[in-house]
Amino acid sequence: MSTRKSLPLMPVESVFPRLEALLPHVQKPIQYVGGELNSTVKDWDASDVRWALMYPDAYEVGLPNQGVMILYEVLNEREGVLAERTYSVWPDLEALMREHGVPQFTVDAHRPVKAFDVFGLSFSTELGYTNMLTALDLAGIPLLAADRTEDDPIVLAGGHAAFNPEPIADFLDAAVVGDGEQAVLDITDIIRAWKAEEGRPGGRDELLLRLARTGNVYVPRYYDVEYLADGRIARVVPNRPGVPWRVSKHTVMDLDEWPYPKQPLVPLAETVHERMSVEIFRGCTRGCRFCQAGMITRPVRERSITGIGEMVERGLKATGFEEVGLLSLSSADHTEIGDIAKGLADRYEEDKVGLSLPSTRVDAFNIDLANELSRNGRRSGLTFAPEGGSERLRKVINKMVSEEDLIRTVATAYGNGWRQVKLYFMAGLPTETDEDVMQIAEMAKNVIAKGREVTGTNDIRCTVSIGGFVPKPHTPFQWAPQLGVEETDARLLKLRDAIRGDRKYGRNIGYRYHDGKPGLIEGLLSRGDRRVGAVIRAVYEDGGRFDGWREHFSYDRWIRCAETALAGTGVDVAWYTTRERQYEEVLPWDHLDSGLDKDWLWEDWQDALEEVEVDDCRWTPCFDCGVCPQLDTQIQIGPTGKKLLPLTVVNQ
Repeated sequence: MSTRKSLPLMPVESVFPRLEALLPHVQKPIQYVGGELNSTVKDWDASDVRWALMYPDAYEVGLPNQGVMILYEVLNEREGVLAERTYSVWPDLEALMREHGVPQFTVDAHRPVKAFDVFGLSFSTELGYTNMLTALDLAGIPLLAADRTEDDPIVLAGGHAAFNPEPIADFLDAAVVGDGEQAVLDITDIIRAWKAEEGRPGGRDELLLRLARTGNVYVPRYYDVEYLADGRIARVVPNRPGVPWRVSKHTVMDLDEWPYPKQPLVPLAETVHERMSVEIFRGCTRGCRFCQAGMITRPVRERSITGIGEMVERGLKATGFEEVGLLSLSSADHTEIGDIAKGLADRYEEDKVGLSLPSTRVDAFNIDLANELSRNGRRSGLTFAPEGGSERLRKVINKMVSEEDLIRTVATAYGNGWRQVKLYFMAGLPTETDEDVMQIAEMAKNVIAKGREVTGTNDIRCTVSIGGFVPKPHTPFQWAPQLGVEETDARLLKLRDAIRGDRKYGRNIGYRYHDGKPGLIEGLLSRGDRRVGAVIRAVYEDGGRFDGWREHFSYDRWIRCAETALAGTGVDVAWYTTRERQYEEVLPWDHLDSGLDKDWLWEDWQDALEEVEVDDCRWTPCFDCGVCPQLDTQIQIGPTGKKLLPLTVVNQ
C-alpha cells in the first residue's frame, strides 16, 4: 500500500518550469498560466484533503462555469481543504505535453492532477466524455477505475450528465447526483476520516464503500448490470452488503445559506461570458417535457431579494465586471423579478452596470422588466424560446405559449425600441411532422410583419435558431424515439428554403441551425448504458477530442467506432437512439433517484402523446411528481416583503 500522499516531506512540485518552455509554441498560452483575480493557492502540506476540479472543456468555456466556481470556493473556505482547477488542453499543447512528459496540471499552482485526493469533473454535456479520458491519460491515471490504486485520486463525476453516468461508469470511481455544495463537504469529511485512520484500513475499496453506504454517492463498481437476451437491462443490483438499491440526489434547500460565488473568478483570457453571474433560483415547475434541467432540479428554490442584492454588490466589488447575469432556468419567473431588476438598475445607474437574463419566456415578458434590464447597459436583442413551431406541438411538449402571445409580445418589444428578436426552436420533437416545422417559417414572417406594422419601418430583424431535440433521462421523453440524422437534416433544409425563398420577409429573417449528427451522438451518450463506454474509449483512442466543438467533432469516427465496439452485443447506435422504449423496460438510470416518480413521468409521456397540457404547479395544486414528499419539503418562493437594500446608489 502506498503512503505517498500521507508524507508531507515529499513536496508536490509545480510543473510550470517544464510547461513554460512549451507555451510559446501553442495558441492562447495565457489560458494555461493561472493567477486570475480571486483565484486561490493554498499550502499543500497544510491541507489534508485536496481536490482537483475540472470542467472538461477549454478554459474559455470552463472558467465561467458557475458549478465549478462555486465548489472551488466552498472547498477552499474550509480549513485543511485545498481545491484547484484544471481544464482541457487544446490538441497543440496535448501533443507537446506527451512529447515532453508534462502531466495534466492545475492552473492555480500547476500541480499534477494525479497528486490530488479527488479528481472531480462537472459534466453539463455528454460530449465532454472524450476530454475526460484525455485528462486522465495525461495525468497518468488509469482510464479504468478497476486498474487504479491508492496512488490515484478518486475520479468523481457531477453535473447534469451525472444523472446517467452509466456510459462512463467503467471510468468513474463515483458520481454525485444533484447539488454539489454540501455533497463535496460530506465527501471531504469521509475522506479525511479514512486518511486519518492508522494504515487507511481496507484501502481504496473501503473508502469507496464508505462513500457508497451514505446512499448519496453512486459507486458503479458496487452495482452489477444484468441483461436480457434482446439487449435490454434485466436489473441493476448492488453486489456489496450495505450498498443501497437506489442512490438519492442531493438538494440544497436554502440558497441564501450558500451565497456563492462570493469572489467570482476574473479570467485572464477571453471567455464565453464576460460578466458576473448570480443564480437567482434553482429548479423549474413549468413542466416542459423535453427539459432535463427543469425536471432534475425540482423543487423551485428562490434566493431572496436581499440575498441577491448582497451577492451582486459583493461580486461587483470583487471583480469590476460591468454586467450582471441573473441566472436560472426561467429567470423572469422569480416572484420578485420586477423589484430585483428595478432595485439593481437604480443602485448601479451611475456605474452603468448592465443586467441580463439568459432568455425570456414569452408569457413572463413585460416591457417594464425589459426596460429595467436594458436601462444601464446595451439594448441588445431579445431572445424567446417557443421551442415548437405549431400550436399542436407546443401542447405535446407542454410549452404553453400561443402564437398570439408571441406576436403580442414582440409587437410590444418592437414598439418600445427593440429592433432584433431571436426565436429558438427544436427540431425532431416527439410526434413532429414536416408541417409542424414549416410553421416556424410562418411564425417568423408574422413576427416581421407585426414589427413593420408597429414601427413603420422595414429595419427590423428576426433570427430563427434551431437545435436538434435529444431525449434525456429523468424526463417524460426518456422513452421517446429520437429522429434520425437524415430526417432531421431534410426537415431543416426544407425550412431553410421556405424562409430564404420568401421575397417579402426572407431578407429580414436570419436562420441558424445545427445538422442532426452531433445530436444523434449526444443521444447515444445521454441514454446509453455501460456498453457505450467501449465506444467512448474507442473514439478517444482514435483521436476524438472536444466533441462539443463543431470543428473537432467527427460523426464518421463515432459511427465507425460504435460499429466496432458494439459488435456482438446485439445493440447498435439506432437501438440507443431512434428506438422507442416501453413502460416495463428497465432504464440504465432507474437506480439513480432524481426524486421524480417514474409512474408520473410515464403518465406525462402519455399526456404528451394525447396533446394534453399540464399547468405550472407553482401556482396550481400538486400534480404528484414525487419530489416534494420525498424531500419532505415544498416549493420555496416569495414574495418576502423585503426590498433590495441598501436603496442608495452604490458607487464602485
